[in-house]
Amino acid sequence: MAERTGRVLCDITISADGYSAGLDQTEERPFGDDGGDGTGDKLHAWMFDTPDENRAEVDLLAAAGAFIMGRNMFGPVRGEWDRQWNGWWGDNPPFHAPVFVLTHHPREPQPMDGGTTYHFVTDGIASALAQARAAAGDDDVLILGGATTINQYLTAGLIDELRLHIVPFTLGAGTRLFEGVPPLKLEQVKSRPATLVTHLTYRVLS
Repeated sequence: MAERTGRVLCDITISADGYSAGLDQTEERPFGDDGGDGTGDKLHAWMFDTPDENRAEVDLLAAAGAFIMGRNMFGPVRGEWDRQWNGWWGDNPPFHAPVFVLTHHPREPQPMDGGTTYHFVTDGIASALAQARAAAGDDDVLILGGATTINQYLTAGLIDELRLHIVPFTLGAGTRLFEGVPPLKLEQVKSRPATLVTHLTYRVLS
Protein backbone atom coordinates (compact mmCIF):
# COMPACT_ATOMS: atom_id res chain seq x y z
CA MET A 1 0.00 0.00 0.00
CA ALA A 2 1.36 3.44 -0.93
CA GLU A 3 2.29 5.68 1.99
CA ARG A 4 -0.10 8.55 2.62
CA THR A 5 1.53 11.80 1.52
CA GLY A 6 -1.00 14.35 2.77
CA ARG A 7 -0.31 16.07 6.09
CA VAL A 8 -2.69 17.16 8.82
CA LEU A 9 -2.21 20.88 9.35
CA CYS A 10 -3.89 23.50 11.43
CA ASP A 11 -3.97 27.23 10.83
CA ILE A 12 -5.22 29.77 13.36
CA THR A 13 -4.88 33.42 14.34
CA ILE A 14 -4.39 34.16 18.02
CA SER A 15 -3.76 37.14 20.26
CA ALA A 16 -0.40 37.53 21.97
CA ASP A 17 -1.86 35.80 25.03
CA GLY A 18 -3.15 32.88 22.99
CA TYR A 19 -6.85 33.56 22.41
CA SER A 20 -8.46 32.79 19.06
CA ALA A 21 -11.74 34.48 19.96
CA GLY A 22 -13.09 36.77 22.64
CA LEU A 23 -16.22 36.34 24.69
CA ASP A 24 -19.79 36.84 23.47
CA GLN A 25 -19.79 35.54 19.91
CA THR A 26 -22.75 36.78 17.87
CA GLU A 27 -23.80 36.62 14.24
CA GLU A 28 -22.48 40.16 13.80
CA ARG A 29 -19.21 39.39 15.66
CA PRO A 30 -18.02 35.89 14.72
CA PHE A 31 -14.96 36.15 16.97
CA GLY A 32 -16.73 37.77 19.90
CA ASP A 33 -15.34 40.77 21.71
CA ASP A 34 -11.85 41.08 20.27
CA GLY A 35 -11.14 44.55 21.57
CA GLY A 36 -12.12 46.27 18.33
CA ASP A 37 -14.63 49.05 17.84
CA GLY A 38 -17.40 46.73 16.70
CA THR A 39 -17.01 47.57 12.99
CA GLY A 40 -14.64 44.76 12.06
CA ASP A 41 -12.55 41.78 13.09
CA LYS A 42 -9.45 43.05 14.88
CA LEU A 43 -7.87 39.61 15.20
CA HIS A 44 -7.92 39.08 11.45
CA ALA A 45 -7.18 42.61 10.29
CA TRP A 46 -3.90 41.29 8.87
CA MET A 47 -5.89 39.41 6.22
CA PHE A 48 -8.16 42.27 5.21
CA ASP A 49 -6.22 45.47 5.88
CA THR A 50 -2.82 44.30 4.57
CA PRO A 51 -3.64 41.42 2.20
CA ASP A 52 -0.79 42.05 -0.23
CA GLU A 53 1.79 41.89 2.55
CA ASN A 54 0.34 38.57 3.70
CA ARG A 55 -0.63 37.06 0.36
CA ALA A 56 1.37 33.84 0.83
CA GLU A 57 -0.25 33.09 4.18
CA VAL A 58 -3.75 33.95 2.96
CA ASP A 59 -3.33 31.69 -0.07
CA LEU A 60 -2.30 28.78 2.17
CA LEU A 61 -5.65 29.00 3.95
CA ALA A 62 -7.33 27.53 0.88
CA ALA A 63 -4.53 25.15 -0.14
CA ALA A 64 -5.84 21.81 1.09
CA GLY A 65 -7.79 18.85 -0.21
CA ALA A 66 -10.28 18.94 2.66
CA PHE A 67 -11.00 21.04 5.74
CA ILE A 68 -12.22 20.48 9.29
CA MET A 69 -13.82 23.03 11.60
CA GLY A 70 -15.82 23.08 14.81
CA ARG A 71 -19.47 23.99 15.11
CA ASN A 72 -18.67 27.36 16.68
CA MET A 73 -16.41 28.31 13.79
CA PHE A 74 -19.13 27.35 11.32
CA GLY A 75 -21.64 29.66 12.92
CA PRO A 76 -23.50 30.97 15.97
CA VAL A 77 -26.43 28.52 15.75
CA ARG A 78 -26.56 26.29 18.84
CA GLY A 79 -28.45 23.08 19.48
CA GLU A 80 -30.60 21.57 16.76
CA TRP A 81 -30.35 22.99 13.24
CA ASP A 82 -33.52 25.05 13.48
CA ARG A 83 -32.43 27.47 10.75
CA GLN A 84 -30.63 27.05 7.45
CA TRP A 85 -27.29 28.53 8.47
CA ASN A 86 -24.62 27.87 5.81
CA GLY A 87 -21.54 29.45 7.36
CA TRP A 88 -20.13 32.96 7.53
CA TRP A 89 -18.73 32.92 3.98
CA GLY A 90 -21.76 33.38 1.72
CA ASP A 91 -22.96 31.27 -1.18
CA ASN A 92 -19.46 30.69 -2.59
CA PRO A 93 -17.16 29.89 0.38
CA PRO A 94 -13.39 30.14 -0.16
CA PHE A 95 -12.67 26.44 0.47
CA HIS A 96 -13.69 24.89 -2.88
CA ALA A 97 -13.35 21.44 -1.31
CA PRO A 98 -15.16 19.28 1.25
CA VAL A 99 -15.46 20.82 4.73
CA PHE A 100 -16.20 18.56 7.70
CA VAL A 101 -18.02 20.36 10.53
CA LEU A 102 -17.95 18.81 14.01
CA THR A 103 -21.38 18.89 15.65
CA HIS A 104 -23.59 16.93 18.04
CA HIS A 105 -26.66 17.41 15.84
CA PRO A 106 -27.16 15.52 12.55
CA ARG A 107 -27.69 17.42 9.33
CA GLU A 108 -27.59 16.46 5.66
CA PRO A 109 -24.58 17.60 3.60
CA GLN A 110 -24.90 21.15 2.30
CA PRO A 111 -23.43 21.78 -1.19
CA MET A 112 -22.44 25.36 -1.95
CA ASP A 113 -21.27 27.21 -5.04
CA GLY A 114 -17.65 26.82 -6.14
CA GLY A 115 -17.10 23.20 -5.09
CA THR A 116 -17.51 23.51 -1.31
CA THR A 117 -19.74 20.96 0.42
CA TYR A 118 -20.27 21.04 4.18
CA HIS A 119 -20.47 17.59 5.80
CA PHE A 120 -21.71 17.44 9.38
CA VAL A 121 -19.92 14.89 11.55
CA THR A 122 -21.54 13.73 14.80
CA ASP A 123 -19.20 10.90 15.84
CA GLY A 124 -16.07 12.77 16.87
CA ILE A 125 -12.74 14.13 15.74
CA ALA A 126 -11.26 10.81 14.60
CA SER A 127 -14.21 10.17 12.30
CA ALA A 128 -14.01 13.70 10.88
CA LEU A 129 -10.30 13.25 10.19
CA ALA A 130 -10.80 9.86 8.55
CA GLN A 131 -13.47 11.30 6.28
CA ALA A 132 -11.36 14.36 5.49
CA ARG A 133 -8.34 12.20 4.65
CA ALA A 134 -10.43 10.04 2.35
CA ALA A 135 -11.75 13.15 0.60
CA ALA A 136 -8.33 14.81 0.34
CA GLY A 137 -6.50 11.80 -1.07
CA ASP A 138 -2.81 12.71 -1.25
CA ASP A 139 -3.49 16.38 -0.46
CA ASP A 140 -3.28 17.97 2.97
CA VAL A 141 -6.12 18.19 5.47
CA LEU A 142 -6.37 21.63 7.08
CA ILE A 143 -8.00 22.08 10.49
CA LEU A 144 -9.14 25.69 10.62
CA GLY A 145 -10.39 25.94 14.20
CA GLY A 146 -11.54 27.17 16.41
CA ALA A 147 -9.07 26.73 19.22
CA THR A 148 -11.25 24.19 21.05
CA THR A 149 -11.25 21.93 17.98
CA ILE A 150 -7.52 22.32 17.41
CA ASN A 151 -6.86 21.60 21.09
CA GLN A 152 -8.70 18.29 20.75
CA TYR A 153 -6.61 17.27 17.74
CA LEU A 154 -3.37 18.36 19.43
CA THR A 155 -4.26 16.38 22.55
CA ALA A 156 -4.94 13.30 20.41
CA GLY A 157 -1.57 13.68 18.65
CA LEU A 158 -3.16 13.99 15.23
CA ILE A 159 -1.59 17.23 13.92
CA ASP A 160 1.62 17.27 11.88
CA GLU A 161 2.12 21.01 11.49
CA LEU A 162 0.85 24.07 13.35
CA ARG A 163 0.61 27.44 11.61
CA LEU A 164 0.07 30.38 13.97
CA HIS A 165 -0.59 34.01 13.15
CA ILE A 166 0.06 36.04 16.30
CA VAL A 167 -1.38 39.55 16.51
CA PRO A 168 0.19 42.12 18.85
CA PHE A 169 -2.49 42.66 21.47
CA THR A 170 -3.96 40.68 24.37
CA LEU A 171 -7.57 39.68 25.01
CA GLY A 172 -7.42 38.32 28.53
CA ALA A 173 -10.44 36.04 28.11
CA GLY A 174 -12.15 33.91 25.51
CA THR A 175 -11.25 30.68 23.74
CA ARG A 176 -7.57 29.89 24.17
CA LEU A 177 -5.22 27.76 22.09
CA PHE A 178 -3.35 25.02 24.04
CA GLU A 179 -5.89 25.13 26.89
CA GLY A 180 -5.78 21.66 28.48
CA VAL A 181 -3.31 20.33 25.89
CA PRO A 182 -0.46 18.19 27.29
CA PRO A 183 3.11 19.49 26.77
CA LEU A 184 4.20 19.35 23.15
CA LYS A 185 7.60 19.29 21.50
CA LEU A 186 7.63 21.66 18.54
CA GLU A 187 10.21 22.31 15.85
CA GLN A 188 10.14 25.79 14.33
CA VAL A 189 9.95 25.55 10.55
CA LYS A 190 9.65 29.23 9.65
CA SER A 191 8.78 32.65 11.02
CA ARG A 192 7.99 35.94 9.34
CA PRO A 193 7.08 39.28 10.91
CA ALA A 194 4.62 41.57 9.14
CA THR A 195 3.00 44.91 9.99
CA LEU A 196 -0.02 43.55 11.89
CA VAL A 197 1.03 39.97 12.64
CA THR A 198 3.86 37.51 13.07
CA HIS A 199 3.56 34.23 11.15
CA LEU A 200 5.02 31.11 12.81
CA THR A 201 5.06 27.54 11.57
CA TYR A 202 5.90 24.61 13.84
CA ARG A 203 6.27 20.92 13.13
CA VAL A 204 4.64 18.92 15.93
CA LEU A 205 7.15 16.29 17.09
CA SER A 206 5.26 14.80 20.03
